[in-house]
Amino acid sequence: MTYLLTHLDKAWALTLIHLRLSLIPIVLGLIIAVPLGGVVQRATFLRRLTTVTASIIFTIPSLALFVVLPLIIPTRILDEANVIVALTLYTTALLVRAVPEALDAVPPAVLDAATAVGYKPVTRLLKIELPLALPVLVASLRVVAVTNISMVSVGSVIGIGGLGTWFTEGYQANKSDQIVAGIIAIFVLAVVIDTLIMLAGKALTPWTRATRVPRATKLKALVTK
Repeated sequence: MTYLLTHLDKAWALTLIHLRLSLIPIVLGLIIAVPLGGVVQRATFLRRLTTVTASIIFTIPSLALFVVLPLIIPTRILDEANVIVALTLYTTALLVRAVPEALDAVPPAVLDAATAVGYKPVTRLLKIELPLALPVLVASLRVVAVTNISMVSVGSVIGIGGLGTWFTEGYQANKSDQIVAGIIAIFVLAVVIDTLIMLAGKALTPWTRATRVPRATKLKALVTK
């Protein structure tokens, strides 16, 4: 903890790198997974194929993917693009399964009502289904964000990794306090990002709070039964 407090400037610089490497893949993954998940949701064969493909991608070890990517895309092994592309693949693999599940949670009666009033499939998806699917989607997004923040640290093994560099530097210099500082910093970063996503999800879905039954009402109902 002392090492972290005495190296706050360095911690902030590494945190910015860590955030860039972990959050950009989330944005790119959402751009890919949301429309793809909407397309495959009601196509059974495509949904199964997408799920299997996503599962295969997610089973590839991250370190191996970081090293192999320069053979596929025109980058060097020490380029941040390797980490961003790899984490975008993992993010897409997780979200492309979560999006159809989130859309499945939308009540069929709501979909029928939207169709009855004249909504086209794409318009209904954008204006009705996705907003109602947000609570489930945000829950998956929180898992993805925390996963990405932890996986960025693996990039430190090849020289890229934000706060993860404190692991490799601390190991090489035999400084346990530096390693502990890196662990604490990544943990705090994950908690902060997870909390921000949770709060953003609540702000975007105010109707979920409005429909909750107050706890006192629930207790009163139980007592009067």
